[in-house]
Amino acid sequence: MKPVTNKGKQSTRDTILHALKSSNQATVEELAETAEVSPVTVRHHLNALQAEGLIEVDSVRRKVGRPYYVYSLSESGHELFPHKYVRLTNRLLDELKARLPAEQLQQIFQGVVQNILQDHKGSFESMAFEERLSYLVSMLSEEGFLVKWEKKNGRYTLTEYGCPYYSIGQEHTEICGMDKSLMVTILQTPVEQHTCMLQGDECCQFTFSPKTAVS
Repeated sequence: MKPVTNKGKQSTRDTILHALKSSNQATVEELAETAEVSPVTVRHHLNALQAEGLIEVDSVRRKVGRPYYVYSLSESGHELFPHKYVRLTNRLLDELKARLPAEQLQQIFQGVVQNILQDHKGSFESMAFEERLSYLVSMLSEEGFLVKWEKKNGRYTLTEYGCPYYSIGQEHTEICGMDKSLMVTILQTPVEQHTCMLQGDECCQFTFSPKTAVS
């Protein structure tokens, strides 16, 4: 395993994460050599990182002797590192908007919503309203939203404090309605939006009631 360069003042934890990012997978001994600490210290950090869901461990069998373990980043671990997805996505959307009419572009966004819903088909349709609402919150969280709901005077409020589309939505506001489309489809009731982070508000807030079903 090649050593990670430019460690600087990186913590042992960060050195381990960067080493796994650069080498795809590594053993405890390889990580100890890279981080310049003992294998016992590395195991301590690996246990903590695994508990946080940032790394995964696999057993590798040898022809002779006991199997050994290799560690790699989980999906959540990979997400700790910066990506250029926003820049690429903005460029792709710029190109689509230059080539396609607005109506067709909106159909593409709705197609994305339908693909997300297809992944959850059969999971929520038979649920009671509040069960659907909790399922929606879990679903939005998987998509990267920080969201919660509450009930007051028979009416429901859903609040998003974090939006994974925020950076892209700065230039392409069309993407902003995707979460609302998911809400309407999952809950089967009209949804009113009162605030929006893209318009300078602290959160995106929606209200709705289960009384009137969507036709």
